[in-house]
Amino acid sequence: MKFIHLLLCSVFTFFVLYGPQPILPLLAKSYQLTSAEAGLLMTVTMLPLAIAPLVYGYLLLRVNSLSLLKVALLLLAISSALLPLAQSFQQLLVIRFLQGLLLPAALTAMTSYIGEHYRYSYLSKAVTSYILSTIAGGFLGRVVSASISEYTYWQLYFYLLAIVLLLLSLSLAKAKVRDYVGQRKEPASLKENLHKVAKGGTLYVYSAVFGMFFCFTALLNYLPFILQNDYHFTSSKDIGLVYSGYLIGACFSLFSTRLQNIAKGKINLLVITFAIYALSISSLFSVQFTLFFIGFTVFCAAMFVIHASASALLNQVSRAPSSLTNGIYVSFYYCGGTLGSFLPGLIYQHFGKNAFLLTLLLVCIISGLLVTQFKRLQVN
Repeated sequence: MKFIHLLLCSVFTFFVLYGPQPILPLLAKSYQLTSAEAGLLMTVTMLPLAIAPLVYGYLLLRVNSLSLLKVALLLLAISSALLPLAQSFQQLLVIRFLQGLLLPAALTAMTSYIGEHYRYSYLSKAVTSYILSTIAGGFLGRVVSASISEYTYWQLYFYLLAIVLLLLSLSLAKAKVRDYVGQRKEPASLKENLHKVAKGGTLYVYSAVFGMFFCFTALLNYLPFILQNDYHFTSSKDIGLVYSGYLIGACFSLFSTRLQNIAKGKINLLVITFAIYALSISSLFSVQFTLFFIGFTVFCAAMFVIHASASALLNQVSRAPSSLTNGIYVSFYYCGGTLGSFLPGLIYQHFGKNAFLLTLLLVCIISGLLVTQFKRLQVN
């Protein structure tokens, strides 16, 4: 299997996850929903992402990674084709929840394939390329969805996505790869290793990651409503283009290693970046869209730097096995995303933009204080 093929699978998998986000106002209008109710379409998709990666990790001990990926893509194609046919909001929620169960299967299969087939310097390059593909998928999925909805119908996006996913799934049938099933080590006892996670104060960092993605998901989920209601945007395409700040900010994650050297360590960088994260949220209170967009770009940049640094730090200091360390990281990450995709929406719906941003600022400050506490433990 060519690596570019795997990266394409990654890109379009994230089309499934984030495609609905910029068109939530359209969906709210089509199904007569409030902003918070529309946000549930992201909530029910992220909910399985909080626990399913651990389950699929065990499944991959007995199933070939590309076989799992092929089935996941096929089912994602079918569910994407069914999404525009939903007659009620409840049917939409069921389909999105099923997609939430399938997405971690595809993502876990891809990361497993990379870990099995690449070694040494090639592994680092492969992981970096994979992360970039997820960023590209998150950005392009939002922009393409918004643009198609602007010029045609939002349903067309999901029909086209279903065709692409089907073609990717069928093309995997011809891929010849070495089967690693039976060569993988049995996982250590979960009960035996869980206590290792809590040692060294790593729960402070995990909790900070929860808060970080809570804020990020909340803002990106309700960004279309803020642009529409508070900055008077009327075009889905223009709303989609605002997400370019996401892409610009993501580029900063490429410099995370250099930034760690400048800050003299990952912990110092996390403390500094959480402070920048809070300042960027503060700038979003502005009624001037230019300042809002700059703040949004800095907000995205800070998030990606925190994401890259926290993950590397936990793998460095955790006493638990790597699979458990990263599995718990994913769980905290998407638990924050799940709550952030809904609860702040209720605040925005009832109290407006300023109360919404104040909530995010409070969560961000608490997360920064947790990292500061972790730093103190390391010093002592």
